[in-house]
Amino acid sequence: MVGMKKLAVAVSNDNEKVSVQETITAISKSGFKNVFIQWYDKDWNFSQEEQVKLCRSLGLNIIFAHLGYQNINSIWLEGDEGDSLVDRYKNDIRKCKENDIPMVVMHLTSHFEAPMYNEIGLERLKKIIKFAQELGMKVAFENTKIKGYLEYVLDNIKDENVGICFDSGHCHVHFNDEFNFEKFKDRIFAVHLHDNDKSDDLHLMPFDGTIDWNKLLTDLKNAHYEACITLELCYRYDYLKISIEEFYKIGYERAKRVAELYEKV
Repeated sequence: MVGMKKLAVAVSNDNEKVSVQETITAISKSGFKNVFIQWYDKDWNFSQEEQVKLCRSLGLNIIFAHLGYQNINSIWLEGDEGDSLVDRYKNDIRKCKENDIPMVVMHLTSHFEAPMYNEIGLERLKKIIKFAQELGMKVAFENTKIKGYLEYVLDNIKDENVGICFDSGHCHVHFNDEFNFEKFKDRIFAVHLHDNDKSDDLHLMPFDGTIDWNKLLTDLKNAHYEACITLELCYRYDYLKISIEEFYKIGYERAKRVAELYEKV
């Protein structure tokens, strides 16, 4: 293992031309020992629960689950749809707890426009967070496409089980690399590390896009990020020219490179 950092990667259900079973098997052969899964409650042929079982049978440790974000903008609006999200997320968190997954990652918005953050959504999030806290679960909110929501929520909720998941690709393409790491010092629970060229959220391997990794890792280190070096990769585009096995082997080497760089900055 490189330095103090464990290495992890996403189990992506968006990989092209391969099944999620093939994805998990390839990850298990690549060198990665840690993964996160997508707990999206979608009608997948191979369910999220089955994915958990396969990961565990192959010796993969699940560090967190990324919850779905269907209709998440409604959490900021009055009405039954927003209220129902509280029960949905509580149920997801309960299931993750039953599957021995210690943390969940959530979005606060979807798309490029959302209702302004407000007390309605905040009170719903407090209910979700309280439920997670009672189960001993952590909740990390991710920076997505719109600024201000992470700041609002973490300014108003100081519970120790609440933090953020920093997504490098979103920060690069949507925030032009502008992010207040100082504000979130000691509250970054997880990361989604991937690259792009600012044309779109491409989920490229680190160093295949235009992110300044020296600066980014320096910022993360100064913010006291202590958990896994976690890549959120997707097997598509030019990567389809190589096998899924080779893709994750290269991904593992890139993760090691990121970890080595983190130790040096």
